[in-house]
Amino acid sequence: MRTPAARAAALRRSEIRVLFDAAARIGGDVIRLEVGEPSFTTPAHVIDAAARAAHDGHTGYGPNGGLVSLRELLADKLRRVNGIEASVDEIVVTPGGMNALYSVYLALLEPGDEVLLPTPGFPNMDETVALLGGRPVFYRLDAVDGFLPDIDALEALVTERTKILFVNTPANPTGAVYPAPLMRELVDFAARHDLWLLCDEVYDEMILSDGCTHTAAAPLDSDGRVITVCSFSKVYAMTGWRVGYAAAPASLADLLRKLQEPLVSCPSTISQKAAEAALTGPRAPYERMLAAYRSRRETALDVAASTGVRAVASDGTLYMLLDVSASGLDDFDFAMRLLESHSVSVAPGSVFGPAGRGWARISLAAEEEVIAEGLRRLAKALHEHGGER
Repeated sequence: MRTPAARAAALRRSEIRVLFDAAARIGGDVIRLEVGEPSFTTPAHVIDAAARAAHDGHTGYGPNGGLVSLRELLADKLRRVNGIEASVDEIVVTPGGMNALYSVYLALLEPGDEVLLPTPGFPNMDETVALLGGRPVFYRLDAVDGFLPDIDALEALVTERTKILFVNTPANPTGAVYPAPLMRELVDFAARHDLWLLCDEVYDEMILSDGCTHTAAAPLDSDGRVITVCSFSKVYAMTGWRVGYAAAPASLADLLRKLQEPLVSCPSTISQKAAEAALTGPRAPYERMLAAYRSRRETALDVAASTGVRAVASDGTLYMLLDVSASGLDDFDFAMRLLESHSVSVAPGSVFGPAGRGWARISLAAEEEVIAEGLRRLAKALHEHGGER
């Protein structure tokens, strides 16, 4: 009997999506805090630009690696925001940041190659690496250390098969923003072991703490080993438009463009025109969004503190981690009971790797009072189950 490929059949479904589907089935007044879907509609000037582009005939295929006009704007953005000097030929536009990450792994990994991945960390990475024949190797991020990587711990994980160090800052789910000295250490570590340094910086403009600054790795790189991946999804409230991009050394960028042909042909031309408007249009809508996320974070911290829930203050992104270990339950079981008994949906920490156990992630994408009520219900559930032990 014909069967699917084993690597595809072995792919695990994200538990976030399990909660997402369960919450959708329940419906009603479920408070949805599990997915990072901005509560803001894409700004009107971006939507209008896309409509004009469609009426003007920008509805056909584009270059595999993205429109030159968009890549020129991205070169300016990368220089201005990230301090990265990248030419048009070193920038590849992709259908979302996930496609950029997948394409990079496809370009670099041979079967059995190892990738150093953070835990708690972005949940799609270990499955992507395994799907392509690589071996995920987790490095632990601890709350006591501000969820920042420890170089000595990384040193102990390197083998002759280690190929890539993956770094995410500002980080999902921890909200950690890596300081400049640490980024220098990570670049030096990658150089010392001749590794590629793959930097997921899709939340680069979502800094929540005053005095906190995002530092990109690429400007610290002197020998062309850093690959930077960014996205329009969260910063510009454009999740459904599917526009991401990678900045990479020219030879790798050329390979990534070549891979786009069999993978996706090209990114959406209309979406790219929308992305151009996001870069060139007024900044006020994005400043209002960021101000809202900052206010929501403060509300979440206040409610957590008043209800006895341990919360980690995120310096960046639109997420926050909550300690649910006091429930005495596995974090996935706690998340399901919270949904079923209190109509609140959160992301269980275990989806973010081994070090995520005992945590739950909430999204700051919901309205302020919704977040507050969700946290009050979570605190009630936490104390109920904690009292059952």
